[in-house]
Parts: sequence; C-alpha cells; structure tokens
Amino acid sequence: MDEKEELHLTSQELQVLSELDSRQFGFLKLRGSEHGRTRALVLKAVKYLEGMLVQVKEEERACSPGARRDICIDPKTYCKLGHFHLLLEDYAKAMSAYQKFYALEQDNWKDPLFLYGLGLCYYHYNAFEWATKALQMALYVSPGFSRAADAHLRLALMFKARRHWAAAAVHFKRARLAPHQDATFTRLELSFHAAHLLEAKGLRKLARDAYERLLKEPQLSSSLKADVCRQLGWLYHRCASLCDPAARARAAIWCLRRAVDAEPESGAGLYLLGRCFAAQGKVHDAFIVYRNSVEKSEGNADTWCSIGVLYQQQNQPMDALQAYICAVQLDKGHSAAWTNLGSLYESCQMPRDAFACYTNGGAAATASNAALRQRLAFLRAHLAHAPMPSVTGKRRQLPSIEEAWNLPISAEMSSRAPKSAPPPYPGKRDEPPQLTAHQLQTLQYLQRNSHNLSPHQQAMMQQLLTQYRLAQAARARTVTKSEGSNNATGGDIAESLAEDLLKRFSDSQPDIKKEPSSNTELVNNASANSDAVLGGRQPVVKLEPLKTDPLKPISFHVGMSAKQILDVCKENAGPPSSWSVLGDGCGPPEPPPVPPPRLTPEQLAPPAPFVYVESKRDAFSPQLQDFCLKHPIAVVRGLTAALKLDLGLFSTKTLVEAWPDHAVEVRTQLMQSADENWDPTGRRRVWACASHRSHTTVRKYAQYQAGSFQDSLREERERGGAAAPAAPANLAAGALSDSDGRESGSGPVKRRRTARMLRFGTNVDLSDERKWRPQLTELQKLPAFARVASAANMLSHVGHVILGMNTVQLYMKVPGSRTPGHQENNNFCSININIGPGDCEWFGVPDAYWGGVRELCERHGLSYLHGSWWPDPEELRAHGVPVYRFTQRPGDLVWVNAGCVHWVQATGWCNNIAWNVGPLTARQYALALDRYEWNKVQNFKSIVPMVHLTWNLARNIRVSDPRLHRAMRTCLAQTLRGAAGTLAAVRARGVPVRFHGRARGEASHYCGVCEREVWHALLVREHERRHVVHCLACARRASPALHGFLCLEEHHVDELAQVYDAFTLHRPAPPPPATAPPPLPTPD
Repeated sequence: MDEKEELHLTSQELQVLSELDSRQFGFLKLRGSEHGRTRALVLKAVKYLEGMLVQVKEEERACSPGARRDICIDPKTYCKLGHFHLLLEDYAKAMSAYQKFYALEQDNWKDPLFLYGLGLCYYHYNAFEWATKALQMALYVSPGFSRAADAHLRLALMFKARRHWAAAAVHFKRARLAPHQDATFTRLELSFHAAHLLEAKGLRKLARDAYERLLKEPQLSSSLKADVCRQLGWLYHRCASLCDPAARARAAIWCLRRAVDAEPESGAGLYLLGRCFAAQGKVHDAFIVYRNSVEKSEGNADTWCSIGVLYQQQNQPMDALQAYICAVQLDKGHSAAWTNLGSLYESCQMPRDAFACYTNGGAAATASNAALRQRLAFLRAHLAHAPMPSVTGKRRQLPSIEEAWNLPISAEMSSRAPKSAPPPYPGKRDEPPQLTAHQLQTLQYLQRNSHNLSPHQQAMMQQLLTQYRLAQAARARTVTKSEGSNNATGGDIAESLAEDLLKRFSDSQPDIKKEPSSNTELVNNASANSDAVLGGRQPVVKLEPLKTDPLKPISFHVGMSAKQILDVCKENAGPPSSWSVLGDGCGPPEPPPVPPPRLTPEQLAPPAPFVYVESKRDAFSPQLQDFCLKHPIAVVRGLTAALKLDLGLFSTKTLVEAWPDHAVEVRTQLMQSADENWDPTGRRRVWACASHRSHTTVRKYAQYQAGSFQDSLREERERGGAAAPAAPANLAAGALSDSDGRESGSGPVKRRRTARMLRFGTNVDLSDERKWRPQLTELQKLPAFARVASAANMLSHVGHVILGMNTVQLYMKVPGSRTPGHQENNNFCSININIGPGDCEWFGVPDAYWGGVRELCERHGLSYLHGSWWPDPEELRAHGVPVYRFTQRPGDLVWVNAGCVHWVQATGWCNNIAWNVGPLTARQYALALDRYEWNKVQNFKSIVPMVHLTWNLARNIRVSDPRLHRAMRTCLAQTLRGAAGTLAAVRARGVPVRFHGRARGEASHYCGVCEREVWHALLVREHERRHVVHCLACARRASPALHGFLCLEEHHVDELAQVYDAFTLHRPAPPPPATAPPPLPTPD
C-alpha cells in the first residue's frame, strides 16, 4: 500500500462506521440494493484497514528487533474489522479477524459485541458447542444486551438440535419474553420452533395443538404456513396415537395439500405428500406427486429413493434399480438408498453386489442396524467360499452395480430425472445433447446383450455410451447438491423440515461443515474489533468507539467504606453494565480441566473414606467434622446408634400411620444393575438415564413397595433361589425404508429381554413442622455440623425455606431406584442417612474433576445441568477421573462434601432422608459463589440466593478466617455497588421508588425473565395485577425509559451501609492449651 495513500472520510461517514458492529447483523442487509452506499463505505474501510495491517506486518519483518514502528495496531482494530466482514457475510475473514483479536486481547471475554459476532460465525459453521459458549458469555457479561432475543433463539435452536430439551425450553421462553422490536424473527416463527420442540420431545398431542393454534393466526406468512402444514401433516402421518388411522390419513393429506398450496414452488411438501400416498397404497397418485417434487426440487435424493421403494414394491426391479442409482448419484452417502439397493440385489440372487451396496451404506448405518450387520456378516462368510461368477453363467436379472452406475435410465425415468439447473453465469458453453428416448432404449438393449453383439453393434454401443456419459457429466456439473438433502437422509424428516425456517432466520449462505481456515497471510492478519481504532504516533484515521456504558472506569476494592461506594455510584448515576460477586478482577467462571498428573489405576479407584463412631463423645468431637471436611465423600458408620436416633420414625409403616395422603413424586425407571445403563429399548449402553415423573400418595407407594417385596420373594421361590440372567436377542430385519433415518431401521448394539420397570418415590417433603414434628425433633440429636438447622450451617441463615436444602426430604425406594449423577445445588454439602432395611450403592467423583464429568456428558449429547445421566465408571477412569464406590448400610450417614459429583442406586428396599448443609468455611463459600456465577453463564437458576444469604451472614456471624472474610466482603461491596447504581439509574429516569421492606420468612426474589436473583431494588410494572419482578437489565430491554415501572426498595440504604462497615475480620484470643482427644477409630 502506498504510504501516502489516505482514507478520506467525512465526519458523517466516520460516525456511520463507528456505529457498525455485530448488533446490526440480520438487520443491515449490505447485499441489498437499498444499502449500496453503506456497503461501498464498509468495503472502502475494510480495504484501507487490511492494507494498513499488511503494511504493519511488512514493517515488522523489515525492522530490527527493538526498533520503533510508525504505526501501532490496537487489538480492537481486528475486532472492528471482524464486524465489517460479518456484516458483509464474509464469514471466513470475520472468523479470522475475531480469532486474531481473541489471541491479542487478554480481556476479550468482557466485550459482548465481539462475543456475539464470534458466536454468529460459529453458528454459521455449525460449530454449536463453541457458538453456545460465545453467546452465553455475551449474555453473561451484558445482561441488558440489545440482541438478547436473537441470542436466546439461536441458543434454543442449538440446544434443540443437540436434544437438550430443558435448556432449549428455557431459551425459547426467554426469547419470547424479550422485546421483539429489536429481533430478526417474529413471535409466530418463535411459536413454530417452540411447537417443534414439543414434537421433538415426544409430546406430540401438545405439538399438534400448538401447530393448529398457529394455523388460526391471521398474520401467518405463506412460507411459515407451509412449514407449519408440512410439520403437522407429517406428524399425523407418523404418530399413531393422535387419532384412528383413517382420520390420520385424511388429516395428513389435507395438511400437506395446504402446504403445497401455500408454497407451490417447494418440493418438500410434494415429497411428503407422495410418502403419504404410498403408505396408503395409492401408487399412481404417489408417482405423480413424486414426479412434481423432482421437477420442483432438482437433485432430491430422498424423492428418488422413495420412487425406488415404490417400484420395488410393484415388482419392477429394473426401474427400482435406476431410481436408487439416481438417489446415490445425487447423494453418495444416502444410507437408505444403498441399503434398499442391497436388498434389491439380494432378492435377485446377486450377493456380491448386495454386499457392496450394504457396505457403501456407511459405518453409521451398519452400527445402528443389527439386522444389517447380520446380513453383512452372512454375506461376507458366504462370499468367502463362493466361486467367482462366470461370464457364461446364468443370465442375471439386473446389471451389476458397476454397470448400473453408468447405465442410461429408461425414457419413463428420464422424463422424471432432474433437469439441469440454470447456469450461474450468462456465458455458458454448448453442452452435448441428451440421448433421445429411442437412443436410450437402443443403448439399454445393447448393454443387456453385450455378450452376443456383432462388431458393428459393439461400436454403436460404445458411441452411444460415450455420448450418454458426456451428457451425464454435463448434467452433474449443473445440478446443485443441497446440504439440506444430506441432513434429511441421516436424521428425522420432521426435524429437517423445521430447520428450513432456521436457514431463513439466519439469512446466511448454505452451511458448511468444515471449520474455516485462514489460507492467506492477509486473511490471517486482517481482523478488527467493534470499537477499535488504528493507533500510533501519526494515525491516519480513527474509528470512534460506540459508547455503550455511561460509567467512567472506577477502581473498586474491598477496603472502601460504604460511603465511598455510594458516593461513586451517585456520581456515575447508573450501575455497571455487568458485575460479578467474585469481583472485577476475576475471569469468567468455567469448568476446570482434569487436573494433572495422570493418576495410577489404584488412584482412579480409591477406597471410600470410612469412620466408625462408637460413642456420643466421638459423635460430637471436632475430629469427626474435620474428617468429613477433609474428604470429597465419606461414610460415618455407627453415628445413629451412638446417638440413639429412632430411625423407625422414618419407616414406611410410620409414615403411613402419620400422614397416608401425603404427596410423593414418583420416577418410573428401568430396572438394571448399578454399573451399566441401557437405553429404554435395551439395545445399547448410554449415559442418558430415562425416567418419567408422576405423583401418588404415601399410602399408595407403601402398597407398591410392599407388593414389590412380595413379588420378589415369590420369584425367588419359583426360581429356586437362582437368578436367571437375561439373554441377548436380535432384532428382526426391517423391510424397505424411505429416506428418513428413524424409519430406516435403527438396530441394536445388543438386545436384552425387556427390562422391568420400577417406581422410585422421591422428594417427599418433610418441611412442615406441624406434620413431622417427631421426625424433625429426632434429628436435633445430630452434631451441630450435620443438623438441618444450626448456627454453623450457612443455609440456616437464608431466612426462608428452600425445599430439600434447608428442609428434610425423604426417598422411598425399591431395588434399582436411581438418583442420577449431579452436584448439589450451588455446590453445598449434603447429608444422607439410610433408614433401611436395604442397602444403597454410591458413586462419587471429587469436585476438582467435575469439569471432566461435564466434558463426557457433552460428548454423550447430554446437558450437565439440565440432563439426567448415569456415568460409566470405567469410561470416567479411562478419562483420568477417579471414582469412589461403596455401599451404604442401614444407619450409615453419607457426607457429600462441597462440589462432589455423585449418583446412587438402591440395592434393596429402603428409605433415605437427606438435606443440605453449608459449613462456615472459605472453601464452601467460594465454591457456592463460583457455581452461582457459572449458573448465570449457563442461564440456570440458582435456588440458593447467594447475595441475600451473604448479607444475612454479615449481620449474624463474626468471621475469623481471612479468606472467607475477603470473599464475603467482595460480594458485599459488589452488590452494594450494583444496588446503589440501580437506584441512581431509576431515579434518573423518573421512576418512583417506594420502600417495600421484607416480611419475616419472605422468599428471595428472582427476575421473571432471566431468573437471576434480584436483591434490594425490585422493578415491577405499576399496573399489573400480579407483580412480576424484573432486574434492571430486563426492565430496560422492555422499556429503555422504564415507562410503567415502579421500584420497590427492600432495605434502607443506611442500614446496608452499617452492615457493610461493621463486617470486619474478627480476631479471637488464642485458646488455652488443652489435651487433644484420642483419634477416631477407622476401619482396617
């Protein structure tokens, strides 16, 4: 670039460029003619910035080390350039620019515009895991982000695609609650995706009702109406439980005809309509519809595969062969077409060709289909000893696969073959002519009789074959292979149809599966930041940053007094754009990697820590608490006997006598051994732990529990005491399949006999002191660190009930009842006592390895927080994660330390009681705060209100641990700063502030939109009957000027200032020397 060349821009153009960033993606269509001037301006800026970056790179190469350079590049320049490329839809260069900024800027995670742009690039390339992380971080660092609706919708779609239903539902809800004036989608489009989520979850009747409600909307666009009708029609076709078969068939045809009428140029509705006609035996109608579908959507392998199925069912093998060949030529990985083609060859006694077709179906098809694997094994064994086919042997009914690949199709099929797509450029070359119908028939006849041809006939065949191949090659050059066709073959048609709307929503080019790479040095260096500038001694042009935060840079520290914090907040008249209870200097919370070094096999299977309590003195000794706090998980044996706890108060008999109609939540699960986990069909081992929720009463569950025990005794007597293992069985081979994967036959890896189902009675609430006073009083005999309510228990200072955490819950179990893998809410400790009479088997992973467990959950397609999973201990150990495994006997107390991942299975008939405790230690508090922040990143509600709890702790206790004091003081300072800033912001906008106070036992408040804890300053709409609390960020998204909102103040600011200033480090006097008690006995 010429060093004298400058970028001449007016102040207005500079202002336009400074305001362009990733937030304009989807709104500013630079490819449209209406934005031609803006596009030219952006291209001009991109050219200049890239030239500057190249010049800097050349100077770096030319200059000696330590020499001064004329131009200095701010890392934010790369981010700004990334925004420009993103708006130009040059995703490869945008990704390269963002990656360069990521590498150069240490605090890149604090820039929401960069994170949003990076997330959009990952989303375009289907890198859903990385896109999810970037978009979640953008919402975390900027809770009031203006593109929150789009971010939540993309997150919901990605979670839906990864089958994380609960997380997808959360983000659909938040996208719906976010204001839509700044969104690239309509509420009706969002409702369509939410309805498809119900269908994907298996809630098909609810999905049908949601689709039908959508069709009644008067503002439904024609394209969306076509999508809804296609989904609804296909749902009627597939789901037998919606209504009787005849009514379903009529409804499916009616819906799909409406889809075709709404979008006549689309071939997808016609294809599905053909599938419905074929299923009803209307072969002629199906052929007509398929032909129209081929004409509408050229190169659709699914349609050709279905045509082949029809021909094969009509006993027309040659036509079926040609249709399947068309399908696999359009999509060489179309497993259904290859499998059907193999079946066709088998039916014609051509095993070698059948074996080749089955093999071409791909490893994925054979791995999921046991019948297909059996056929392959049989054919492999058969062909190994079979003689090679003879040229003079028996005439074959079909040509071989090699011959069929080059075989011209018949005139009838040719009329249905895909037409050539229009060329992309006007200056096209002359293409070789297509064969006429007569020439095709002649070539077909000559090929069938190739062994008995005269030299003249052989020459004619070669000439026609050459002409045919040239025509085929020309057609192949012009036929566009759609990426969506590939996806439709491998997955559910219902899912692929719903994602068509996603492509229109994203408004991007067809997705590619390869990750982008920077292939030129220019692209590697050309990247820029949202608010960035070119800096140096003599900058030529400066792109002014867009102001997003009115606050001045402020340095907060825990040594500041409350008055200093409040004064600074008044000067800035607003809260920080984002803040963390961990402090400003902390990075974003994220799962830890598996700690080095690699553990030995003995360390990967450590023995469970056991301690025996022989007396009341042992039970109340500090050494017992120290032992529990020292280990990730521990078993305390003999404690209940030493304290003479009456565990019979928690027996099923006592519960029935006391409150027989008390509610019990029931989980219906599969009966299986503790060290394996199978899918509901018993076909393959998985991590997903399936269970279905229902409700019953204590009396009814007690009857089931007793009946289960009696049934087991009877079965034991009938078997003579010997247990018969379940023998594997094979799945019968399926028939012909069309193109969607779930109908192509997914076979088992291993098939067991149908497993029995069991019912697990969980989450029996024992919090009501009027009902359960004898039981709760008995638990007061426990040492202070293990009690439900104690001054030494953080959760006792919350001031209100958190069910199952600072209250007791009871579990009623039969053998096989499972509590899936999890960490306790906000990483608090847990107490679990086995009432008996049966045992429980426990598994535990130390908290330092929870990141490794989460990584494996993601690898298995499961959500760590929302999912239900049962880990494989051997897989964990192979990943370097140690696993404790032990048995909890009746009367044993299991202590689960902070952050320990654990899962439990009953091996006998028993009841358990459990609750959470929070030791007043720096480690417990730090882990709870860290999970509180990570839950914000994951958009997961923290049921422990850590801010409210911290202020109550500051009022109620004195802290002598410097680490705990500093962590609490940081949280107090950050939340006082946020609350004062919020009050200043609402007052500056004229919002009335009223003192509300807090009633005794009043529950903590959470935002009704984002579900984050809202403390001290509650924003509610003034004229709502039911006051829904909003945080400031969500309230400002709903109304930037906060019109119609009212702010309720929970505390007097002077009171908060006094609590903050009074919370100082307590230094107790050293205790007098005392004789240490004898150590606790431990097992040999």
